[in-house]
Amino acid sequence: VLEINHDSHISGTQNRSEEERFYMKCRAAYLSVFRSSLVNMTSKDQLCIVLQQAGRNPSQNALDKYWPPGTKKLNFDDFCEILKKERPAEPDQLMRIFKKFDVNCDGYISHEELSRILTSSGEKMSRKEVDEIFSLADVNKDGKLDYAEFCRLLESTAEQCQTAALKKLEADAKLKRQNFGNQLDNSPQSSESQPELPTSETQPRTELETTQRKGMILGLHTTRSRRSSLSTAITMGAGSTKSGRLVEPKSLQDWHHTLMRGCFYLEEDGTIVSLQYRLVIPETTSVYLTIWPLNLSPIPEKPSPWMCVDTALYVVTGNETKEDSNLVCFTELRDKERFLWRGELSAGSYLLLPFTTGCRLMKRTRKTSTKTAQLVNRTQSGELELTKEFKAALSDIFEVIDLDGSGLLSLEEYNFFEQRTSGEKCDEDAWAICKENFDTKNNELTRQGFLELNLMEANDREGDPRDLWLTLEAMGYNHSLEMVEGTCPLFLNGIIFFYCEDAKATLQAVHLDSGIKMLNSAVQRSITSKAEARSLKGHENVLIYTYKGESRISSVVANKSNQKMTVHINNEQSKNCVSSRGMSVFAVEVPARTKMVCQHVMALNDQQEWTYNCVETIIPSL
Repeated sequence: VLEINHDSHISGTQNRSEEERFYMKCRAAYLSVFRSSLVNMTSKDQLCIVLQQAGRNPSQNALDKYWPPGTKKLNFDDFCEILKKERPAEPDQLMRIFKKFDVNCDGYISHEELSRILTSSGEKMSRKEVDEIFSLADVNKDGKLDYAEFCRLLESTAEQCQTAALKKLEADAKLKRQNFGNQLDNSPQSSESQPELPTSETQPRTELETTQRKGMILGLHTTRSRRSSLSTAITMGAGSTKSGRLVEPKSLQDWHHTLMRGCFYLEEDGTIVSLQYRLVIPETTSVYLTIWPLNLSPIPEKPSPWMCVDTALYVVTGNETKEDSNLVCFTELRDKERFLWRGELSAGSYLLLPFTTGCRLMKRTRKTSTKTAQLVNRTQSGELELTKEFKAALSDIFEVIDLDGSGLLSLEEYNFFEQRTSGEKCDEDAWAICKENFDTKNNELTRQGFLELNLMEANDREGDPRDLWLTLEAMGYNHSLEMVEGTCPLFLNGIIFFYCEDAKATLQAVHLDSGIKMLNSAVQRSITSKAEARSLKGHENVLIYTYKGESRISSVVANKSNQKMTVHINNEQSKNCVSSRGMSVFAVEVPARTKMVCQHVMALNDQQEWTYNCVETIIPSL
């Protein structure tokens, strides 16, 4: 879930080193099979081989999950995410499984017994595959499997695969630069002495093909990449969380104002979605617009952990059902956790699109409780009741889905909650029944009524909490009733305050999980309109826009050429930084005649100075 690292700088350094080691292992495994981290996997068999090179032994069911029907390709980033989920088999676990089949408890399983088990249950193997296992593990050639030796062999093989892949990567300096964007040594001698890249092709190349490819790689890469690099270095001060350039109007409290709440949801694929809002202004007026995280903590000195997550609001004209829109403004200035904009808006209809860079939607670094919370109890009379902990979680959820902060849920507000948790909506007839059975006020559901509704669901399932857990997981809770990241989505609470000096505007939530392309377009335009374009040497049609905001640095790559370009991004020289990409080195493929948001970068620790140092390099086609 949302986890902002409030630990010490030492802890942050340790976490980053651990992450870097993980990605180095990913890179090494990938490059032991493919010639470049930019090459896509195109088959389930290739995925299996790469996972095995990383010391994993994926089952067929796991491979089917990672490569569902219709999948055409997966990239290096996909592989990294899969590797996080696919844990290596533990020798102790394998030993326990083998012991179940060792009826004599003598440490051996006969060829016939194992063959019967492996060819008739679970993921059925062929006779040939079983024979191959025995050819490796039947060290005494007596028709028996010494399964303890087999487990040691399996563990040793996995370690050898990882070690060999890492050694291969470390020994080949050119391979590291080619695939991971390290700054090239400008020494001509070092460029000329670099070896050929490995190949992922199944058939060996002829000597002529190898020579031609080697010449192309050495020629293109060493002569073009140095001319095609662009370096940007920006140092940001420590604790720069207060902007003095925007003074709050003295009469602001007398202005017409509207409050609106919402959520950021982080999906399993990394997409961040939120509600979007329709703003209607009857006449031209001065506007003061702010957005900030909503603190749910009852303890003032211990705020909710997501209070440091950046927020922004983009104002665009256009229809929410269309992708094309025009950027009007965005909350560019910062005052502590608030982001603000002040200006004049003409009469008309606008869309407000909440945004976060995602830089600080980090994984939890501290271990969370593994104990499953209890959601319902039975009283002495045998009736079901909600536990105190479950009521507290439901109360926080109520705060989030009460979009206008009125303390009541309208049908519209409740339906956004239903859309998120069940994918369905409650119609007028069902809402009428809901109002008849649960506590309401002014035809809207109260907090107590919301608790009663969840108690009714528990009673309908006779105390079975599974459906209740589905709701909680959809709203970002784990089974310890903590808002933490796992397989469940995440969310960030936010408040939008909209002030109009003269006109009384209306603000209404209109869509959830919509407008992603429209928001991306608005973010791109906000960057390109504020930043100076710099072209990469030797590629005048590839432009880099780098925007420096109050608390973040963002970049856009614009490819004005008629062919796809691949740009390597290297942030390894940055200090005290975190990128929205989750990695310090990565590549982006930019289609012809298009722009793409490259990354957003923020300070890892706001209280310390941070330096953005990025090198963008064109990767020539091989």
